[in-house]
Amino acid sequence: MRLQVLSSGSKGNATLVRAGEACVLVDAGLGPRNLKDRLELAQLGPRALDHVVVTHGHLDHSRSAGAVARRHDATVHCAPSLLSHRAVARAPRLAALPVGGSCTLEARGERLELRTARLPHDCDPTVGVGLEHAGRRAVVLTDLGVPDPGVARALAGAHVLVLEFNYDAAMLAEGPYPERLKERIRGGRGHLSNAQAAEMLGLLQGPELHTVVLAHLSAHNNTEDLARAAAEEALSAAGRDKVRVLIARQDEPLEPIPV
Repeated sequence: MRLQVLSSGSKGNATLVRAGEACVLVDAGLGPRNLKDRLELAQLGPRALDHVVVTHGHLDHSRSAGAVARRHDATVHCAPSLLSHRAVARAPRLAALPVGGSCTLEARGERLELRTARLPHDCDPTVGVGLEHAGRRAVVLTDLGVPDPGVARALAGAHVLVLEFNYDAAMLAEGPYPERLKERIRGGRGHLSNAQAAEMLGLLQGPELHTVVLAHLSAHNNTEDLARAAAEEALSAAGRDKVRVLIARQDEPLEPIPV
């Protein structure tokens, strides 16, 4: 299994997971043309995607789900309450995603076990996603308002973890956002600060983890150096200094990561 973050941030999120010949896209928040370009950079042509998993209805995660599924003749999996969402309307097939449960995704002779955990976020429901294939597990976990031990237990055992490090608390407090937006971001149903994400990383890290990808960094309220320092401190405190730390970006995909 390989994981590749195609885009991460407030302008659109998308993560590609390949298991053998099967391809699963977790979120499709870029515009259709931009997402098409990112998939082509990942060497995926038409009809290469098999499944599109939508973690929640905010457009930076769902915007092109139906369009990309139609282009690839893929199935969109989303929470039951999102089955009538306009972002998925063009999908050739829709399937209800178990919220806080599991199911099996099948394609091209491969089987992936999908597990979700319900997250505290101001778009209900929002889920974190774990995908397992041949004993290897990748977890994508963003848009989480507060560190949550229950979520960590549900999505434990990741070999590769994509985890939100959204904002630095001091930068947000001193930054240009209106106070109402600041309260939304740092509220219990908003996003994780670097310190909160480091706490969550401490809960999620296990002996299997070899790579953590810092995701959904704010362009205005965070820096890569601050996020990396918080993650590395948490890993060091857990005795996991050898875990590789990567940073996902909005404007270019990461290289594929073997899970």
